[in-house]
Amino acid sequence: MKEENSTSNQTASSRRGFIKASATAAAGFMIVPRHVLGKGFLAPSDKLLVAGVGVGGKGQSDLASFYKSGKAEIAYLCDVDDRRAATTVANFPKAKYYKDWREMFEKESKNFDAVSVSTPDHTHAVVAMGAMQLGKHVYVQKPMTHDIYEARMLTEAAAKYKVVTQMGNQGSSGDGVRQLHEWYDAGIIGDVHTVQIWTNRPIWPQGIPWSTEKPPVPKELDWNLWLGTAPYKDYVDKLIPGSWRGWWDYGTGALGDLGCHLMEAPFRVLGLKYAVDMQASVSSVFTDFGKRGIFPDSCPPSSHATLTFPKTPKTKGPVTMHWMDGGIKPERPEELGANELFGDGNSGILFIGTKGKMMASEYAANPRLLPLSRMEEVKVKQKFARVPGSADGHYAQWVEGAIAGFGKAELSSPFELAGPLTEAILMANLAIRGADMPKPRANGKGFDYPGSNMKMLWDYKNMKVTNFDDVNQYVKRTYREGWSLGV
Repeated sequence: MKEENSTSNQTASSRRGFIKASATAAAGFMIVPRHVLGKGFLAPSDKLLVAGVGVGGKGQSDLASFYKSGKAEIAYLCDVDDRRAATTVANFPKAKYYKDWREMFEKESKNFDAVSVSTPDHTHAVVAMGAMQLGKHVYVQKPMTHDIYEARMLTEAAAKYKVVTQMGNQGSSGDGVRQLHEWYDAGIIGDVHTVQIWTNRPIWPQGIPWSTEKPPVPKELDWNLWLGTAPYKDYVDKLIPGSWRGWWDYGTGALGDLGCHLMEAPFRVLGLKYAVDMQASVSSVFTDFGKRGIFPDSCPPSSHATLTFPKTPKTKGPVTMHWMDGGIKPERPEELGANELFGDGNSGILFIGTKGKMMASEYAANPRLLPLSRMEEVKVKQKFARVPGSADGHYAQWVEGAIAGFGKAELSSPFELAGPLTEAILMANLAIRGADMPKPRANGKGFDYPGSNMKMLWDYKNMKVTNFDDVNQYVKRTYREGWSLGV
């Protein structure tokens, strides 16, 4: 295995040193006169100047949506892969392009107001924290972070640096979650004690070994920068653009991909925050008759995780939340007709209350009461204001909030809400990783999987599982040398 270039480490350290040293001064540099920004730039009071980090794929659509609001200018672009960035670079020819976000922050921090982060999960936190330490507003794709510790630190940093934040789970701005909220507050389904959530994800390979082939690194890609905080490994094909999601070093599996879109509604509707325990079961992969494959670096092909949340002001007791992925679904509710669609066919959310049930699709779209005939019978007065543009308005909401300033506008998924939601998703992943963790038997013959047969107890304050220490290494992973969260 090749070692990373020492020069890159030294450069990284010097850049982070600059950022840390200049954080205090830059933090107050938010609303500045137009002449200071230079010709061609508008003051933040007119338009938000956005720097994009990770500008291909989802980053491409994120930046296009900010620009579409009419209140944002895309001032800078940054991506480690010129191939992925090409379309966005063409769409915004006036935006200066960088490969290394640290260099962009060092050289251009006085010339932009906000940062959009659409990189793979394992680099969300370091980019977002670097931006907030410079006093920049941040929009971060879901999940907010790769690790629980990172989510806690970013949540605290948003309040400390007084910046406007938003996670990229657009459904939180949708009409659907607000309709569900109104039905629940009106007592239509009674007290919810159980929530079922499911998805057909992953749609990328999981439960597989790392490739042994060593193709050349594409000339357009800075592989060392792409790895970022993760351990060094030689480049492999088919990891980029999306299959990195199935590898624990970089992604967070199906939960990280869709959990923020599906779990947000019960969090908002029921007032959930931090779970107290979690458990999981995962599918096994057999490479030969009777021989179970052991692929600890890869997420399992399917899983079922269960979280327990304590009573909230909106529930009469604890709430049990079930997460199922890989095509596994809960039992169809008896109130649903034999040929009626369950969720949206691929994903769904089911609230089970003492007086009835309600259901929604991905993004909490298409909310329905069960049986569906209740939709004609039940009329509830609107209680919550709708976001203009519904889910699509999620982008403009952040832009306008950032222009207004910290604490001046309501956002759908600020870090104070997105942080606990992300922590819950990553707690479920702790249970999944624990259930898939082999322990050699004392006799040397085969393995046991003790984590698959226990309920893991969570100490929220200290961010640790108290009865299965093996998984605590994933609460706060060790970054590769030369990388730091800066806290």
